[in-house]
Amino acid sequence: MTNNLLPISVLTLLRRRVDFTSGCRLLLGGVLLVCMLLVPLGASSQAKRLIEDVQYGVSLRGTGSSGDNAPFWFTNNRYGLGAVRNNTFLARTYIKRDAEADSLRNWRIGYGADVAAGYGNQSEFCIQQAYVDFQWKMLRLSLGQKQRASELKREELSTGGMTLGINARPLPQVRLEMPDFWDIPGTKGWLGFKAHIAYGWYTDNRWQRNWNAGGPELYTQNSMFHSKSLLIKIGNPQKFPLTLKWGIEMACQFGGSGYNETDLRGNPIQQKVKLGTNLWNAFIASGGDVNDDVYRNAAGNHVGSWHCRLDWTGKGWSVGAYMDHFFEDHSQLSMQYGFWKDMLLGVEVNLPTNRFVSSLVYEHIGTMNQSGPIYHDATAENPQQISANDAYYCNHIYGSWQHGGFVMGNPLIPSPLYNEYLGKGRMLLNYFNRVNAHHVAMEGSPLSWLSWRAMYTYEKNLGSYDVPVKDPLYGHFLLLEATYRPKNIKGLSITAAYGHNHGSLLGKANGAMLTVSWDGRFEN
Repeated sequence: MTNNLLPISVLTLLRRRVDFTSGCRLLLGGVLLVCMLLVPLGASSQAKRLIEDVQYGVSLRGTGSSGDNAPFWFTNNRYGLGAVRNNTFLARTYIKRDAEADSLRNWRIGYGADVAAGYGNQSEFCIQQAYVDFQWKMLRLSLGQKQRASELKREELSTGGMTLGINARPLPQVRLEMPDFWDIPGTKGWLGFKAHIAYGWYTDNRWQRNWNAGGPELYTQNSMFHSKSLLIKIGNPQKFPLTLKWGIEMACQFGGSGYNETDLRGNPIQQKVKLGTNLWNAFIASGGDVNDDVYRNAAGNHVGSWHCRLDWTGKGWSVGAYMDHFFEDHSQLSMQYGFWKDMLLGVEVNLPTNRFVSSLVYEHIGTMNQSGPIYHDATAENPQQISANDAYYCNHIYGSWQHGGFVMGNPLIPSPLYNEYLGKGRMLLNYFNRVNAHHVAMEGSPLSWLSWRAMYTYEKNLGSYDVPVKDPLYGHFLLLEATYRPKNIKGLSITAAYGHNHGSLLGKANGAMLTVSWDGRFEN
């Protein structure tokens, strides 16, 4: 196994045509591949540690279901590796070394490669992750494509972040970050912060072309990505049980080429237009788009969230409450029309060790207001600017805040992949973004070799202000999952899951999922 895992992945990669859409992206991919192949094989004494704490894994996942779509939680929040089709199969293999393995050193290095192949999914073959991390003390430079969890939420139980969740495939990027909170010297651990800035590329050119299939709907090619965040921590759980974390997260899609664009009056511009690639405009949300006319907006598709979380830590238990307030423009960024209108509110409870329930999460997601139903740019006749009708996850240039058909934020705003079922054809827009939803999830481990997870979500959807539905749409989404880890076969786990959809939003579905995985470490 130790001799075959990585070479098989590399040979498969070389036999496939991967959709890197610029010379920069191809160069970055080549550099990453060379680093991952050669760095672990380094012969110097300093490099020998890079073959220590190396993890590997393989998994096989099959789903079978009946109904209108696959069960909702089979499809969503799986980093883009789920599918709306009823019957799918996915094989996946990875190798990685976490930078945390060098926690006793100032310089730390991590790397990883992760590929997936199957049928019934959005791609028959994909490079899911390929990255190298270089870290000096608390500062890390991350190069490549890497899965990243939502800020301040429990990945296994939450519905996901509103701006950058775990629903879509990760993007290749250059990211400078502080991955953990850094305690400011002199504050004795009572004040800290973490931050990041990143630029990257979208890799869904082929998917967007195929989705549009030569039709008249808008889509983009070779677009770029930018994100940044700043989070502050107040509190020292070693001294006092209450901790506050607060901050902002922003992201932007910009650059590339737009197809089938129109002006703000709906008149066609031309079949292809070049979009601005100014990195500074993406960073400070400035500049303008090619079809803004006299009404200037910041160049690109800008989104973001205000985050806040309070945690109380007891002896063997903890409880946390968190908020994720989404914004599409300055009106909700500056809380112009009321801060408490639209957001994700959550509570997470971690119980003392017991055989029943170890963790419990409740979330409420509300996006009904969106600053109000009317948008109006100031004119000479009516100089009042009304920056409402935010149309979450929609953009007049880039269509949707998505990657490969999956929204990059919270999946309870249905992804463009569902548009055909919802009667909107292959449009790259999010017509069903006015949501009121409740979500409950829990997990436990009654035995050392057995664990379970359960999630139930209720959603009411009113469509959007521009395209409202005649009657409210309702959805009920259920996931029941159990994982068995045999004591006598180290690293093996078998997960069986049942998924159910009901209601007028995404129709009915019943399905089963079986995942067999084996994880381990290379022995030195």
